Amino acid sequence: MAFSRGPKEPVPEVETNVWSCTSDDCQGWMRESFSFNEEPSCPLCESTMEREVRVLPEVK
Repeated sequence: MAFSRGPKEPVPEVETNVWSCTSDDCQGWMRESFSFNEEPSCPLCESTMEREVRVLPEVK
């Protein structure tokens, strides 16, 4: 079996809706499509979260 060490195909980046933690002490965030709650709390610190848009690698 051979493995290629050549350049990998770049993953396209797209604007993605995310939930972002509102706590200044926390960097928590999650993709909106991976959230089970309408208004989730942060899974790391349990603070409230707010919607924002980030440019992230596309997940298919």
